[in-house]
Amino acid sequence: MTDATTIKNNLDRVIDDLASTPERFCNNPGVDFTRDRKITVRDVLKFPILMERDSVDMELLKYFDYDLDATPTQSAYIQQRSKLAPDTFKLVLDEFNKTLPITQYCGKYVLYGVDGSGFNIFFNPNDPSTYNPPSGKSKLGNNEIHVVASYRLSDLAFTDAIIQPCREKNEYSAVCDLIDNCTFDGGTPLFVTDRGFPSFNMFSHAKEKGVFFLSRAKDLYVERLLRTDMPKGRQEYDVTVERIITRSHSTKHRKQPDCPEKYRFIDCNTRYDYMPPGSANEYPLTLRVVRVKISDNSYENLITNLPADEFNADALRVLYYIRWGLETAFSYLKHAVGAIDFHCKSFDNVVHEVWARLILFNCCSAITALAVPEQPAKSEYEYKVNFTMAFKNTHTFLRQKATGALLDILSLLERYICPIRPERYFERRHRFQLPMKFGYRH
Repeated sequence: MTDATTIKNNLDRVIDDLASTPERFCNNPGVDFTRDRKITVRDVLKFPILMERDSVDMELLKYFDYDLDATPTQSAYIQQRSKLAPDTFKLVLDEFNKTLPITQYCGKYVLYGVDGSGFNIFFNPNDPSTYNPPSGKSKLGNNEIHVVASYRLSDLAFTDAIIQPCREKNEYSAVCDLIDNCTFDGGTPLFVTDRGFPSFNMFSHAKEKGVFFLSRAKDLYVERLLRTDMPKGRQEYDVTVERIITRSHSTKHRKQPDCPEKYRFIDCNTRYDYMPPGSANEYPLTLRVVRVKISDNSYENLITNLPADEFNADALRVLYYIRWGLETAFSYLKHAVGAIDFHCKSFDNVVHEVWARLILFNCCSAITALAVPEQPAKSEYEYKVNFTMAFKNTHTFLRQKATGALLDILSLLERYICPIRPERYFERRHRFQLPMKFGYRH
């Protein structure tokens, strides 16, 4: 049976295994990490995962238990960190995720939510790839990266991410890469995305990979997709249509010239990975478009390749509702786990810290899932573990050295609980917050 100590040990084992083969992740194999240093390869890999909001010097002191002889200088750590390739911590995440259980949905599918979120980083107006000019949000402008992540909804674990400078962000491209990178471990992947992601390229990637998708779409997108197939006078509908993708306006070479309503042209400036611009080839797609009612006067459009005999409109509505767990996960990642408090300036090092925070989130989430809180008597609500308190306490548990007595972490988690209020709804607020300046870290 998996327990909190096992999860903690699994993370240590993954780090130890990678540390024994530094040629897999260093910038200069055969040169980097070949000499003994005060801060070891293992520490370079583990320290960023366990960092909190304090300065690097303070974090180093805490990591090495305030032992001045053992604690390296900030400069020594930075020199060692510079040897790490950008995807180093992605390797750690991938290996650690292999130790986590996978829960199936409907006995067959593995649910992945996909969404993007911005992270403000250190102010640098000389970096055109991350700098946003002054606007109503910030009089000086701000620097930002954009993270498009896939998140296993049933197990509350991040599985992959595409990290882009904000001025170069492309969610259409990112979701295709996430689909291509997915594996079939544990079941058939089913990607649930918001309305910023649907495209013919994404639908084709899902078809080629053999995975399923459910995407929310704007009214205008659906109108252009359906055109003459749009049901008349119906607020809810479920229609299946065939579409043929082409990159040529010429009609004389079309295989179905009598069905012009099926064809959709993609211009040369739009990414489509299965036909080059000007190609006379055709790519067929079968898409299901469902319009569902979510409140008295509100409807949503869903595009999917899921079979109607398994997922009716009500099942699709529930499936899309489950995707909201990713929105909550991003909030916990930023504020409870501390992914908005970066300790560096360069893009590559920021990428390291994002991956490190995803690892920490997954580890804390896996331990929190083991806690089973006692339900208060005579309460109208069911209670769950308070995730913010859980993540902070689990972080402390992970920092503890194996040589000492470990926290009774599950009893601690089960003490701090909060009620589950089904169907509770708050208006979404977009708040802008600059990152904490380095001078204010202690």
